[in-house]
Amino acid sequence: MDATRRPLYIPPEMGLYAEKHRLFQTMQAMLEGLLIHRPEKPIDFLIELLELDNDDVPKICILGPPASGKTTIAMWLCKQLLTPRISRETLSTPLKSLLSRKTEEHQMSQQDIPAQVLIDVIEEQLQSEECIERGWVMEGIPENRELARALQERAIVPRHVVVLHAADTVLIERNLGKRVDIMTGEVYHTTFDWPTDEAVQKQLKAPEGISEVETTRRLLEYHRNFPGILQSFEKPMKLINADQPCADVFAQVLTHVRAPPRTPAPFSPRIILCGPPGCGKSLQAALLSHKYGIINVCCGQLLKEAVANETKLGELIKPYLDDGWPVADNLIIKALLDRLNSLDCYTRGWVLHGFPRDEDQAKLLKNVGVVPNRVFFLNLTMEAILERLSYRAVDPVTGERYHTLNKPAPSKQAHKRLLTNPKDVDERVRTKVEMYFRLSSGMEELFEDAVAINADQDPQTVFEYIESYIVNPLPCSPAWKMSKQTRASIGPGAGSSE
Repeated sequence: MDATRRPLYIPPEMGLYAEKHRLFQTMQAMLEGLLIHRPEKPIDFLIELLELDNDDVPKICILGPPASGKTTIAMWLCKQLLTPRISRETLSTPLKSLLSRKTEEHQMSQQDIPAQVLIDVIEEQLQSEECIERGWVMEGIPENRELARALQERAIVPRHVVVLHAADTVLIERNLGKRVDIMTGEVYHTTFDWPTDEAVQKQLKAPEGISEVETTRRLLEYHRNFPGILQSFEKPMKLINADQPCADVFAQVLTHVRAPPRTPAPFSPRIILCGPPGCGKSLQAALLSHKYGIINVCCGQLLKEAVANETKLGELIKPYLDDGWPVADNLIIKALLDRLNSLDCYTRGWVLHGFPRDEDQAKLLKNVGVVPNRVFFLNLTMEAILERLSYRAVDPVTGERYHTLNKPAPSKQAHKRLLTNPKDVDERVRTKVEMYFRLSSGMEELFEDAVAINADQDPQTVFEYIESYIVNPLPCSPAWKMSKQTRASIGPGAGSSE
């Protein structure tokens, strides 16, 4: 950083480093920890907090009315994310401490567990090594605002809160057919989810409190307490309709919890649009630039500007453009670095299109330190590309562009004077597209977080897809961060999908 210049110039490498190592989120977590716990030795506390390195572990609450499928979704999440499940049924089993014994005594005598005892035993479980290293999924807790406030006062704050909802008539009918496996705790249904294994069928038992009268009473209590829950978890809450197949509900829940919550961390978009000729990269880049003020960096236009400005780099590029040959990669990279490292690109972000076109160019881009945080592949078939490009024409009088199928000329006179660019001839287009598909086959694997979008849609629809991936955080990897000891205890298949 040059302290003599105003405004201060911040090298792009600093922002890339801070974003890569999540420095803003780390500082925020440290400050939150100090304000919540108020330790007597702040430095020792922060060192211990950093050594835990568990900011990314799942912290999830699954809430909803009776028979909404909370238990099933929570158990499936635990299997997928390799996290322990916290519920009223599990509070007395893992730890045979004094608190857990008290909880077990209340459950056996069919008495409500006092709120203070419940909070204490939950806090005790969440402080276990398993929950610290692998996170947790809390099912059906908290049920009211008072319990939610008490958990928040103990710094037990979920990162994601999922609320399942459905019509009361659906829930009552669903609850009547509920059956539980007494050995595993798995929940089944006599109509919608009956096990095929006869051994499992024999282990099923109807749980207590599933009658229509009892279910109606619990639903009324839930609806009375829900406004308080909504006030307590308004920001991280996600409502999901439970009146659909369980697999669909689970897919929506899993997608939501894998997306990290929004953060106030500074974010400069660094976007690359890839795709064959005619897929709409230039149009989407222009739309993004217009709406969000992102710098539109077209590789081809950048090279032409260097030649027009008669720069030293432009003198080296000019022979390639005059002879119709592809410009050397090292010259393109130099032109791109000069533009992408400028102050406006750093402060406002950029969207690059026209480069890279193959795997070697993508590797070269990474080697020189250009690291995008969003990469989109706009996919289009050969037939759709030919339809888009081969039917284009220009009116030499007005300069207006037309398309024989989508935007025909308004009059016969205008149609007669239309001219077709030699580049849009069917054979030349086919050659360029075939070359792109041949050279770009390994690019999607190189960019791990790349998003593939079907470009054979209305341009505004494509733009909305791109926009949604830019303004929302990218989903986390299926394998959550775990310590070496945890991975070793689980086995070599930790983190794999089931």
